Amino acid sequence: MKILIYKWKAYNYEDIIHTFMRMGCDVEIIEQKLISYDEDEKFEEILFLKLNEKKYDFVFTVNYFALIANVCKKAITKYVSWSCDNPLISMYHQSVFSPYNYIFLFDKTNYLEFKGMGVAHVYYLPLCVDTDRIWNLLNDSKDLGAYQNDVTFVGSLYERNTYDKLKPVLPLYLKGYLEAVMQAQMSISGGNIVEDMLTSEILEEISKYFQLKKSKDSFSNLSLIFSTTVLGFKIAQLQRKKSLIALAKYMPISIYTNSNTKDLIRIQNKGSIDYWSQMPKVFSQSKINLNFTIPNIKSGLPLRVWDILGSGGFLMTNFQAEIPDFFEEGKDLVCFDGEKDLTEKTLYYLSHETERAQIAKNGYEKVKKLHTYRHRIEEIIKIVTE
Repeated sequence: MKILIYKWKAYNYEDIIHTFMRMGCDVEIIEQKLISYDEDEKFEEILFLKLNEKKYDFVFTVNYFALIANVCKKAITKYVSWSCDNPLISMYHQSVFSPYNYIFLFDKTNYLEFKGMGVAHVYYLPLCVDTDRIWNLLNDSKDLGAYQNDVTFVGSLYERNTYDKLKPVLPLYLKGYLEAVMQAQMSISGGNIVEDMLTSEILEEISKYFQLKKSKDSFSNLSLIFSTTVLGFKIAQLQRKKSLIALAKYMPISIYTNSNTKDLIRIQNKGSIDYWSQMPKVFSQSKINLNFTIPNIKSGLPLRVWDILGSGGFLMTNFQAEIPDFFEEGKDLVCFDGEKDLTEKTLYYLSHETERAQIAKNGYEKVKKLHTYRHRIEEIIKIVTE
């Protein structure tokens, strides 16, 4: 099987590429910075010529690119995309209805949305982890001691977000409404109410201060874009900072990030780390690893969940609707609901080492047995070739 992969900066590309190759696929990679996901005349010309020169079984990308879908339709070539972000604003585009598309989404809510629109080849496919790669890395490492922590969070605090830039120009009543919506969302575990709270009257007011930019074939709207790219990232900032501050009252916290944490007392910022060579060491050597899912991911499990479990780490996460589909809470991982519950469970598991280690082992064994890249790629190939 011959596959052309357009590669960009997504974290999971190397695992996907190596899995295709280990399964005997002939993989060719093309890389080029795009002007936009929707249009790039020069790249489209290069891709079309390549698809006409050689016969590929399909073109593959992490996340969806409308311009690639259009070129593949023109060249009569299958286009396979697998999301690692949610929602993909680039998917709200007329090209999504191309019969040559095979779209795999990790968030079941998002999958059902596009299936309901009538997209012919859209499938639900959760994310996963390469346990073999991580095991080899950890087994060969001589510096694991440098990554030991009690409680750790790896990720962004989203302190540079659009809402904070927009906030000074918003009228008091609109700002008050939006901040009440964000506070309400923060009190809900495993659900998302933000888009529903953006009524037509509120959106009309927002449009006076926030300019919607989209291509001519896009059918994304103000509600979708504002709820995700503006409010979603701001909510993630508020949730993460609030939770970390609550925990830090009782114990030191380690955070690996390039975000500014100067205003967070008793939180040690250990800087950003490399996804491939360092992050699994942090997850494996931390007593407790935290996951805070950005509310834009409505029901699915983010990559961080799989990476922690695949590194043999103990995972404590907010609840997501799809967790029971894969894991047993309290056996494979631990869920928390709010700052009080998070604090109580963190203190408990810090002092119950045997129980904590068994949960981490159970989570690791489950992903190793059922949720590796080989499992997912086999499913993709089966669907596409059928």
